[in-house]
Amino acid sequence: MAVTTPCINATEKKHWWLTNRKIVEKYMRDARSLIATQEQSEIGSALNLLDAALAIYPRLDEALELRARCLLYLRRFKDVADMLQDYIPSLRMANNDDSGSSVSSDSSLSREGVKLLPSSDSDQSFKCFSVSDLKKKVMAGLCKTCNNEGYWRYLVLGKACCHLGLMEDAMVLLQTGKRLATAAFRRESVCWSDDSFSLSNPLFSGDTPTTPPPESEAVTQLLAHIKLLLRRRAAALAAIDAGLHSEAIRHFSKILEGRRGAPQGFLAECYMHRASANRSAGRIADSIADCNRTLALDPTSIQALETRASLFESIRCFPDSLHDLEHLKLLYNTILRDRKLAGPTWKQLRHHNNLRYREIPGKLCALTVKTQELKQRIASGDTGNVDYYSLIGLRRGCGRSELQRAHLLLCLKHKPDKATCFVERCELADERDLDSVKERAKMSALLLYRLLQKGYTNVMGTIMDEEAAEKQRKKVLEAQVLMSNENLEDKKCNVSSPSTANPSVYQGVFCRDIAVVGNLLSQSGFNRSIPVKYEALSC
Repeated sequence: MAVTTPCINATEKKHWWLTNRKIVEKYMRDARSLIATQEQSEIGSALNLLDAALAIYPRLDEALELRARCLLYLRRFKDVADMLQDYIPSLRMANNDDSGSSVSSDSSLSREGVKLLPSSDSDQSFKCFSVSDLKKKVMAGLCKTCNNEGYWRYLVLGKACCHLGLMEDAMVLLQTGKRLATAAFRRESVCWSDDSFSLSNPLFSGDTPTTPPPESEAVTQLLAHIKLLLRRRAAALAAIDAGLHSEAIRHFSKILEGRRGAPQGFLAECYMHRASANRSAGRIADSIADCNRTLALDPTSIQALETRASLFESIRCFPDSLHDLEHLKLLYNTILRDRKLAGPTWKQLRHHNNLRYREIPGKLCALTVKTQELKQRIASGDTGNVDYYSLIGLRRGCGRSELQRAHLLLCLKHKPDKATCFVERCELADERDLDSVKERAKMSALLLYRLLQKGYTNVMGTIMDEEAAEKQRKKVLEAQVLMSNENLEDKKCNVSSPSTANPSVYQGVFCRDIAVVGNLLSQSGFNRSIPVKYEALSC
């Protein structure tokens, strides 16, 4: 019995391996046929078959590739990133920095390839390989796993990272995948004869995946678009560093209002940067609107909540500032409860790159003190002294025409009916989030619009009161001038008339001329000629 037992076990293992290999091959054939239909429901069924195949052979590279491409087709970009997160460059750099170890790129890539697949030391499953297949690969020097180097991982993950807003990672991954695919194709083409390039060759018929992927042109176009967006963002950030806030706003507006859409995470980041530029330029309402759009796209954006709360506090709108600080406090408590930053690891690198977990307790204590201070100010009644001039962007003492022009421009920009238009240029990571994004954007825009209307009414009332006071001052001044003129005329009359004469005698032109004639006669006598104005005597 001791001699026959190993033979029985080996036979059973061989039978198990052959049986499962046939099952996996059937799953793969059925999955390919379903994927070829290009229908979403069929691809979902193919994904289930691939999961079943990977449950049997977790290290089957072909099944992994088909599964990743199915997830990409179904727009489940987060699942793709979770599946291949060890290949994300920024995540690898962060892990290397944390560990403090310096290893070569080849060894790190090989380590990441192992991390992709579930492995355990207690795995004692039977492993077998085809000697004939191995001989062919060694003789040709074209081992598929070595030549291709899993380039599909870089291409698929690059597209997923682009849709998730990780633009730098997407650019590196797509360039790497494109380079590896081209190198693999070049190495394989060296071994082909001249006749191998005919159209009848199965390499060009689509039976084998050794040719460059047909998505190479799409990858090239996607890379060009990513580089354009990154160049514009770099120019905008450089303008912010130089203090050219209007120039930075113009560059960010080109990204946010472009004809071609951009990923959700990337747009949220650009809206946050433009909010900072608008704040530095004194455009409080525009900055609040950009913070609203950032929070509509990413409700867990700590920077957006902090900025909007600070903006509301700067214009003395304390209830709204307190609301944002309470929301921020909930986020901090959630982070402490879960003992990690919000979201998956690849999302933390993008949205919380300036925040560390060990900093959360100190920030939470300072936030608690701030909320208590705002509550005391609100309880004391300091809620009606809102600085609407700063909100609208006007100087104190402005005129009616300036207010109406500024209000009209702000209403055209921040009208609630147009609050969801930016979503049309946004490529959401999950289409199921569309309704929630629109709802958040509409509600925040409505609150801002009501605040602007209240500010317009308040400032217009102040201007009308100033105009009424100015009119009253003008009336009082005119009355004073009129009274002073009357008094001056009375004084002139009293000085020009003799004290002994009756003032009623010197009324009219004729009487005045007669008085002049009598005066001349008394001075010169009667033997002298007297000049006479006939116009005076003609009356």
